[in-house]
Amino acid sequence: MPGTRTAFDPAVMRPAQFYRVLAAAVVPRPIAWVSTVSADGVPNLAPYSFFTVASTDPPILQINSIGHKDTWRNVVDTGQFVVNIGTEALITNMNASSEAVHSGIDEFQLSGVTPRLSETVAAPGVAEAPIAFECTKHLIIDVGNSSLILGQVRRIEIANHILAADGLPDFAKLSAPSRLGRSDWGLTPETVSHPRP
Repeated sequence: MPGTRTAFDPAVMRPAQFYRVLAAAVVPRPIAWVSTVSADGVPNLAPYSFFTVASTDPPILQINSIGHKDTWRNVVDTGQFVVNIGTEALITNMNASSEAVHSGIDEFQLSGVTPRLSETVAAPGVAEAPIAFECTKHLIIDVGNSSLILGQVRRIEIANHILAADGLPDFAKLSAPSRLGRSDWGLTPETVSHPRP
């Protein structure tokens, strides 16, 4: 039975306060672990939890960058990036790559993961991540304090050990974490199947 509710009004709250409400209410959020390389050749790696599929034909992924971070700059400058899908075993590494550091620092080294040569873009993928979407910049749209980075998928590479019998990724084998509110991360939940009517 519904109870009372608390209202949150962005018109009277500070943006940082309202962000915390949004991030705790829009859950769970998949994580795009985005790897890029700067125009000067410095690898960059950062997790983004405002992430989804924007189009299937052509295949386009959408990442929302709050502010103009190194990832945004590298995509603007080079037009290329890789969206890696991490696993529960990589949460510590993913979290480490979220640290705000100087753009000259190699965040692969910082977070303790291995760069992997991509086939269609110059940006490396994360060798330890079982899924990699190689993308080229389709469009960047500024919205408020954020930029929507839309990337066209040029190639997907998936580790064989997470594929199911039907050739698609097995959700349980992938064990991709999600982001929740505060400092909380989500782990692989129970699932149920409901075929569409």
